[in-house]
Amino acid sequence: MEPIRVLFISYDGLTDPLGQSQVLPYLVKLSELNYKITVVSTEKEKNFLKNRVTIDSICKNAGIDWEFIFYTKNPPIFSTIRDVSNLKKKVNELYKRSEFQIVHCRSYIAALTGMYIKRKFKTKFLFDMRGFWADERVDGGIWNLNNPVFKLVYNFFKTKEKAYFLSADAAVSLTYNGKKEIVSWDYMRHAKYEISVIPCCADLNYFNYREIDENISVKYELGISLDNKVICYLGSTGTWYMIDEMLDYFKIHLEKYPKTTFLWITKDNPNDILQLSKERGIDSKVVIKGVERKELPQLLSICDASIFFIKPLYSKKASSPTKMAELLGMGIPLICNTGVGDTDEIVEKEKVGLVAQEFTEKSYRELVESFDKLLNIPKSQLRSVAQKYFSLDTGVKQYEAIYKKIIADYECEIK
Repeated sequence: MEPIRVLFISYDGLTDPLGQSQVLPYLVKLSELNYKITVVSTEKEKNFLKNRVTIDSICKNAGIDWEFIFYTKNPPIFSTIRDVSNLKKKVNELYKRSEFQIVHCRSYIAALTGMYIKRKFKTKFLFDMRGFWADERVDGGIWNLNNPVFKLVYNFFKTKEKAYFLSADAAVSLTYNGKKEIVSWDYMRHAKYEISVIPCCADLNYFNYREIDENISVKYELGISLDNKVICYLGSTGTWYMIDEMLDYFKIHLEKYPKTTFLWITKDNPNDILQLSKERGIDSKVVIKGVERKELPQLLSICDASIFFIKPLYSKKASSPTKMAELLGMGIPLICNTGVGDTDEIVEKEKVGLVAQEFTEKSYRELVESFDKLLNIPKSQLRSVAQKYFSLDTGVKQYEAIYKKIIADYECEIK
């Protein structure tokens, strides 16, 4: 049987951390299921130079055809227009080599090209939305709607959002909360498909506490006392993540548990974290470490709990934190907040962490009082929840089911 030909378009680079954790693992497994996958990604030069050889090797071993353009940042808006134009040129060339049956688009910028390909070549179009992108730009302060240019761009993408959903042959939301919002929109009554929900998954064979022994030398190298508990924060620190509030919690935490270190695992500039820690007089209890993905499980093995506070804004209804799957897979309980995707509902229902109802001293003290209970949650329970909700294998099966459904429709149409 001839493999199904899939074009996957991503405005994130495969050499970016997100590409390595949330794009490539899915595609490698899908390529094993008789799908001939071509990826077109948008690469940032620094990451590309650093990681190209590794990514190229993974793609070749998996039989994935990796094509790319380079991302341009400046000038704002016009650089994105140029990138989209380059994506369309690249995809037009690729279609002449391989007449794709499915175009799978990751988020809104990629979907501009995907919808173009659908209209031009009658290819089936999967809109993998990854969140309310235009609203995220506003909520994150990236687009100020008082600026008429950004207002124009926002309105453009909200119009495109409607077109994506109504033109798509299938669509994916990261969360049930996001799906609930989408299906409430009037125009979605005309959609011809059921929106699928596939959260940010993780390779739980890689993030597996059973495979990683806690290495006390890691604590030693980081200058962390061996008898200290470790609360970690994992990931980027910009836009959505509430550094002040997490440090406010930690300062109160230290009153009861002075033998605790706050380990920030991030490649972002550490200056803000250090400055804000000094202002609170807790900088001696804070350690910041940036690592490559291959080093991450070992570093997480010394962590007793993880905290992430995310701004509970409208656009965050559709967000699924990647870190949640990775942490639970490593048997690490969570401290999080309400109002972000399905996160608080899962944490409370499955009893895998603590949820801050508000960002106040009272709420933080309530969390601290329950910290011992948090540490007593069995690692096996935490991992089983990761497997239930966030297994990469489950996510791949869901994508395969979508592919099968829309390719069946494709074959009916061409007969």
